[in-house]
Amino acid sequence: MIRYVVSGAVALLSTAALAETPAERGAYLVNTVMTCQNCHTPKGPGGVPQFDKDLSGGLSFDEPPFKVTASNITPDKETGIGAWSDADIKKALVQGVRPNGVPLAAVMPTGFYGMLTPGDLDAIVAHLRTLKPVSNKVPDPIYKINVPRQIAPYAENPFDVTNFRVPEKKGLYLVTIAHCMECHTPFAKAGEVDFKNSYGKGGREFPGPWGVSVARNITSHKEKGIGAWSDAEIKRAITQGISRDGSRLKPPMGYAFYAKMTDADLDAMIAYLRQISPLE
Repeated sequence: MIRYVVSGAVALLSTAALAETPAERGAYLVNTVMTCQNCHTPKGPGGVPQFDKDLSGGLSFDEPPFKVTASNITPDKETGIGAWSDADIKKALVQGVRPNGVPLAAVMPTGFYGMLTPGDLDAIVAHLRTLKPVSNKVPDPIYKINVPRQIAPYAENPFDVTNFRVPEKKGLYLVTIAHCMECHTPFAKAGEVDFKNSYGKGGREFPGPWGVSVARNITSHKEKGIGAWSDAEIKRAITQGISRDGSRLKPPMGYAFYAKMTDADLDAMIAYLRQISPLE
């Protein structure tokens, strides 16, 4: 009996030692699923991320509605978010509004983040507080026309954590906060993504140093989408940027970030993608 009790105590201690802290959970979300570094980390020659200046401001977007640069989200008090309260950071993430009331540009996928659980919101803030402060003033945003903020499907309210036990539902959560449909759903008209009729069917073009890449149809359509792909083929495309036929997929999809996701999370995402209605 004594041996059993001691063994049980050791097991409990080992489990506690391996438990993920909020900051660790936040680091996982920021650096993998949500691919924040893909936009907010400066790029050097060849588009290689400059991780010594991680999340201190990055890509610029000069589009018809706005001209903006991804913000410095390090804890620097003058040029980053070091002077923001936890509530300020959360409001920016889920409502798309800065502490001064100025809205964030629509390229920041805040319309997907309303699904974040309270625990994950806390975790993201906890991680951002641990970053090295980097002084880097990005240009002020220029808004040319008003673009109404669009809420993604299923992102109206925080996710029910009890649904994490169901792979397809957990996959819905991950696909949403990863804002996959920001790129993989085409516009119905300028500035408005056609979630209602074209959810996941691809077609949007993304010009860059790689030429022009076209977002793939990721619905369950057997011919036009990924319905005929195996789980391994989908996982390889997400994490390595290799298509079913072996050809290389083009950026700006963040393969290198998704490669660090857990197998369980990738499997959940695939389980959800299998449920998306097939569209040509």
